Amino acid sequence: MAQPESNQLQQAQLAAILGPDTAPFETLISHLMSSSNEQRSQAELLFNLCKQTDPDSLSLKLAHLLQFSPHPEGRAMSAILLRKQLTRDDSYLWPRLTPATQASLKSILLSCIQREEAKSISKKLCDTVSELASGILPDNGWPELLPFMFQCVSSDSPKLQESAFLIFAQLSQYIGDSLVPHIKELHAVFLHCLNSSSSSDVKIAALNAVINFIQCLSNSGDRDRFQDLLPAMMRTLTEALNNGNEATAQEALELLIELAGTEPRFLRRQITDVVGSMLQIAEADTLEEGTRHLAIEFVITLAEARERAPGMMRKLPQFISRLFAILMRMLLDIEDDPAWHSAETEDEDAGETSNYSVGQECLDRLSISLGGNTIVPVASEQLSAYLAAPEWQNHHAALIALAQIAEGCQKVMIKNLEQVVAMVLNSFQDPHPRVRWAAINAIGQLSTDLGPDLQVKYHPQVLPALAAAMDDFQNPRVQAHAASAVLNFSENCTPDILTPYLDGIVSKLLVLLQNGKQMVQEGALTALASVADSSQEHFQKYYDAVMPYLKTILLNATDKSNRMLRAKSMECISLVGMAVGKDKFRDDAKQVMDVLMSLQGSQLETDDPTTSYMLQAWARLCKCLGQDFLPYMSVVMPPLLQSAQLKPDVTITSADSDDDAADSDDESMETITLGDKRIGIKTSVLEEKATACNMLCCYADELKEGFFPWIDQVAPTLVPLLKFYFHEEVRKAAVSAMPELLRSAKLAIEKGLAQGRNETYIKQLSDYIVPALVEALHKEPDTEICASMLDALNECLQISGPLLDESQVRSIVDEIKQVITASSSRKRERAERAKAEDFDAEEIELIKEENEQEEEVFDQVGEILGTLIKTFKASFLPFFDELSSYLTPMWGKDKTTEERRIAICIFDDVAEQCREAALKYYDTFLPFVLEACNDENSDVRQAAVYGLGVCAEFGASAFKPLVGEALSRLNVVLQHPNALQAENLMAYDNAVSALGKILAFHRESIDAAQVVPAWLNCLPIKGDLIEAKVVHDQLCSMVERSDQEVLGPNNQYLPKIVAIFAEQASKQAGVTSLLGSHRCDWK
Repeated sequence: MAQPESNQLQQAQLAAILGPDTAPFETLISHLMSSSNEQRSQAELLFNLCKQTDPDSLSLKLAHLLQFSPHPEGRAMSAILLRKQLTRDDSYLWPRLTPATQASLKSILLSCIQREEAKSISKKLCDTVSELASGILPDNGWPELLPFMFQCVSSDSPKLQESAFLIFAQLSQYIGDSLVPHIKELHAVFLHCLNSSSSSDVKIAALNAVINFIQCLSNSGDRDRFQDLLPAMMRTLTEALNNGNEATAQEALELLIELAGTEPRFLRRQITDVVGSMLQIAEADTLEEGTRHLAIEFVITLAEARERAPGMMRKLPQFISRLFAILMRMLLDIEDDPAWHSAETEDEDAGETSNYSVGQECLDRLSISLGGNTIVPVASEQLSAYLAAPEWQNHHAALIALAQIAEGCQKVMIKNLEQVVAMVLNSFQDPHPRVRWAAINAIGQLSTDLGPDLQVKYHPQVLPALAAAMDDFQNPRVQAHAASAVLNFSENCTPDILTPYLDGIVSKLLVLLQNGKQMVQEGALTALASVADSSQEHFQKYYDAVMPYLKTILLNATDKSNRMLRAKSMECISLVGMAVGKDKFRDDAKQVMDVLMSLQGSQLETDDPTTSYMLQAWARLCKCLGQDFLPYMSVVMPPLLQSAQLKPDVTITSADSDDDAADSDDESMETITLGDKRIGIKTSVLEEKATACNMLCCYADELKEGFFPWIDQVAPTLVPLLKFYFHEEVRKAAVSAMPELLRSAKLAIEKGLAQGRNETYIKQLSDYIVPALVEALHKEPDTEICASMLDALNECLQISGPLLDESQVRSIVDEIKQVITASSSRKRERAERAKAEDFDAEEIELIKEENEQEEEVFDQVGEILGTLIKTFKASFLPFFDELSSYLTPMWGKDKTTEERRIAICIFDDVAEQCREAALKYYDTFLPFVLEACNDENSDVRQAAVYGLGVCAEFGASAFKPLVGEALSRLNVVLQHPNALQAENLMAYDNAVSALGKILAFHRESIDAAQVVPAWLNCLPIKGDLIEAKVVHDQLCSMVERSDQEVLGPNNQYLPKIVAIFAEQASKQAGVTSLLGSHRCDWK
């Protein structure tokens, strides 16, 4: 019975809070800010009740408090609470208020802006006004606001001017379109304030408003109107610096960086002045580091603004060389810290300063954005000077810079590999250990970025140099780094390059394993693992020497300080096991797995690296042992599923909050800004999750039907992760796993290992997976993952295609239309970019690379359509008709060879699979196919002549009128002077096969006396084994039925035929088992 009493109590509280006495309401608001959870949640409950029962009184109470409360925190809280009520989300109050309340609120807000003295509260008030205005101004719901703002701006109160600019800036972001009609007045106001205001706060607020307004203008003519403001905008920055006001200068720089990223072309006409000023700031030693770093960030941002202003910065070579020199000087800011030499801790960057790390990061970004042709000439001049200087810091800087620019300058550096390698190897002898470390570091980085060219050409110089560096017992850090450079070198390396050096390298690594410091031992383990992985079965001869040491570490490195060492020993053992194979590894495998099982059962701390290394080691052991691994699955899977199901550790703050925690350089957190929210994500959690998902995929792939018992747990874990946008690797792994799960289920059911389940289970699984893939594809932002999703979808269709119902096929077809449309519009955008004024050769290269990714997408579209046509045959044709308007443009001369090849292959599939039902398409498509038979590209020719063969076989009377032209087209392919060269052979063989089909199915339309000897002269086919079998069978059946025209007058072709069979027999022993039915040769 207590219910009514508590209700009565609440009613009484509400009446008091909303009554004439202001004290209860003020108490409620102060409780909302209370640090006591209980007091706060009680207050929230009451506040929400007020909102539900009497929104008008609540709003007016907040407004009253905002006007009259003597306590700043009360006024600030009211502004915040009002803004929340006026935000257009689930708790949007405005429409529930009476017109009278609405009018009062609007006028109170504006009068508070005029009266409020505290700056932080003024800002919050501006936020509240902007929030409300963005909801009601577009429908003319606040006609007084803009006149009020223009009045503030032209008043003589700096405080009011600043407030008005803050609101202008926010409205530009929210509802810029509503401001565009006032562009003339705004231009005048901005110009006036930037030029003549004496307050730096007003100028910064005006700069913020201008930059936000420029970004909301979609029309470049409108943007150009503001060009004349740029000198005044830059003066805001230089005046602040000249007055020693660096905090203001940094605010200005941050705003200009935003402009450089979003509207770089706005700066183009005055680019030399703007970039010149920024470099002057970066060169000024008297300024704070933070200021100089921001000026550098501005110039790098411009260089990176490729999509919006391609090639613009490359037109300024004098600045690039100045910027490079600035970054090089930053790399000199490094101290020779004793902690580096003692090497007791992991801390690799002992002695490095923030200058040093900014310099390093910016060299990398600069070279990636501008490319080798621009950077390498500048670098080679400056780095040579640095290497010639006497100081160790200069040598160190040159080597670090070389490693940083390698990724962006790949192509150009590969052309000058000799100078690059010589530069680095000379420094292996430098007297200063930090320089030797930097040289090793450079070799490691170059092995990754310039491999495999570097490995192939310079292994005789590089590997002995690294081996010698491993002997440097005075400098453990140098030893450890040499071991990890061996890892980078061998990752891009074939066994034949590595094998001759194995004796020396393996014996050195074993020495390091036994008596190095911990960091050296860890480096040695990683290197051994990589060397084993790269040399595969060649590693067998070292197995007996190496494995005992590895097992000793695994068993004995048990205390906390050795966790990483033990983790790396797992990695090394599992990679060695995979390299040597299960027969050699089997006896040790059992012992190793027992150790892993006991570790798995123990309570590991959350930050223990063992967990993720163990996940990977188990999966490698499975790959090595195959089905013998099945008994361990019940141990491996529960924790693996737990890791795959980890929730991302996400914190969400508002992007404009002054919460420094969000900006801290916490390595383990990654932050992304979405709209006005800043999202922080714990990266270690994501990495563990990604590793686990990858491992699930490995198990399904390796164990096939053996994985069946786990599908019911794995599918619901991975399917939702197809849309896990926090981490690409998680999505990629989930995508790859989809066909593996279906295949496992299908095999288990076919082999009777499915615990009594039948085909309906595959149908259920397919109904769960296929629509989820299609939906994820629809939302996928990354082109590369799109291509993987299409590939996975195609594999799923090959496994369970016949089980799809019509609505599922419909959704796949709709998605294919969407994919083709999206891809075409991305290509159009690139073509637009190519029209930019500074577009140059480097940009052409980059666009070519981006378009190649598009081809991958088209390729997969062709694959899927091929699979659908093969699965549903003529019943797919209504869908094909719908798609034809999307596919026909792919035949165009303006399209890439790859697109034309795919279009032809799709037609080939339709003609072959749908036979009579496909005849209606011959008129449209055959002219294209005939023309493509003589295309310059051999892949296009092959697809086209293959299609002619198909049409000859199934086209009956529809093909008859074209026989003459088909023969002459085929003749061109067969008579081509280079017809039998490797790249043309497949087209040639398919032309021979097509000729045979015309001979078989259209004999009455040709002159057999001419065609037969020509055909026999081309046999036997040597390249395309599938066509070879088709043609061979055809010739056999002609001979069997004593086809007189084929045997020739008086059997004169018989000796040639016998010779063909003889040659075929010797070639094809054992080939027949390889051959499936036809395919159009999808890449």
